[in-house]
Amino acid sequence: MDHMKTNITVTEFVFLGLSSDPKIQLVLFFVFLFFYILSVVGNIIIITIIQIEPRLQTPMYFFLTNLSFLDICYTSTNVPQMLSNMVGSKKTIPFAGCATQMYFSLSFGMIECVLLGVMAYDRYVAICHPLHYTVIMDQSTCVQLAAISWASSFLSSMVINVLALSLPYCGPNVLNHFFCEVPSVLRLACTDTSLTELVVFVFSIIIVFIPFLLIIVSYARILLSILRMRSASGRHKALSTCASHLTVVTLFYGTAIFMYMRPQSKSSRAGGKVIAVFYTVVTPMLNPLIYSLRNQDVKGSLRRAITRQKR
Repeated sequence: MDHMKTNITVTEFVFLGLSSDPKIQLVLFFVFLFFYILSVVGNIIIITIIQIEPRLQTPMYFFLTNLSFLDICYTSTNVPQMLSNMVGSKKTIPFAGCATQMYFSLSFGMIECVLLGVMAYDRYVAICHPLHYTVIMDQSTCVQLAAISWASSFLSSMVINVLALSLPYCGPNVLNHFFCEVPSVLRLACTDTSLTELVVFVFSIIIVFIPFLLIIVSYARILLSILRMRSASGRHKALSTCASHLTVVTLFYGTAIFMYMRPQSKSSRAGGKVIAVFYTVVTPMLNPLIYSLRNQDVKGSLRRAITRQKR
């Protein structure tokens, strides 16, 4: 701990943000404020519907509840700070605040990766082994899988952050980003960061790529199972239960892999900020819309809830 203290001379970081133009910043403020409100409200509605609707008390919707709660946490870690910087004259964050934001934003991002992999496995069991589904995916198993998703990600983020924060930061302190993210913070270290970047890359493979492989394998098996189905209605029902999850996976993994699974020297910093907007702001906002518009069970439950309120 003493070693960390002697290395740190930077006491705060300054955000460059998405734009230096005050007019553009004001427009972006209202756009992202709208996205943030929509994300929080939308995910709260999804959680509430699942909790009050008996038909949605299944493993699939248990994991969706986790995902919705996670999206609220994830976007709330970064967006309020970004909004404050857009309208405030002071665009700084203390070193400790940056470390905290970096830890939780990375943790929540990792949890989403693992959780999406678990949700793909759940769909695989439901479609390929329907007779054993309730036995394999019982309540205890679901809770354990969710707990592993959260615990493994928090621990992995802790390792990465301890390594990143043990590096010397002696200036400059200007972050070319709108929140504290590991790649952008590492660029400000006053020493060679190749070892830390290697560790980040290795954990990216473990936490990002392995669940992604699980998703690919699960959906390959699901596709084969669907092609063997004789009933057209059965094929349609199986595909419809997977459509929402596949859309979310494409949005989140596409941007996460682009950001973390490549050498930092080749990354475009401006492009990196735009990509970060997608997985920290846009995806958490779109998730409840995707699950409510593309999922018949959620749409039906939402209609029933609205009907009950009107009575």
